[in-house]
Amino acid sequence: MASLNQCNFIGNLGNDPEMRTMANGKAVTNFSLAVTEKWTSNGEKKERTEWVRVTAYDKLAEVCAKYLTKGKPVFISGKMHTYSWEDKHGNIRYTTEIIVNNMVMLGTSQGSGDQDYGQPEKPDYTPQGGEPEYGDIPF
Repeated sequence: MASLNQCNFIGNLGNDPEMRTMANGKAVTNFSLAVTEKWTSNGEKKERTEWVRVTAYDKLAEVCAKYLTKGKPVFISGKMHTYSWEDKHGNIRYTTEIIVNNMVMLGTSQGSGDQDYGQPEKPDYTPQGGEPEYGDIPF
């Protein structure tokens, strides 16, 4: 059976990203994302905010640390990862985070539009010889 571990969120940064360098020299950046849900129940406006822990690695970690700041709106896409650790009292704790593979800064800043980071730019491609000719296709 196939499975899919894919998460997408749009929210606002809850803190400035914190970047550090791992022992292998690669960058890792962590930040939190506030994702707010709004609805009306019996004529009363309601709101609930969920906090999402986010981790980016390598070049994407560097981009997040350089361009993202607290409060900015952002779209992130990645996979969910849960790990366990032991606290200072010997209790086993669990943390779930999103490992980012794509990030898009939302909103505009001084004439620039949305910025997409994490996916390589696709080159323009035109087949040699132009568009194929299909002639009379009976459908």
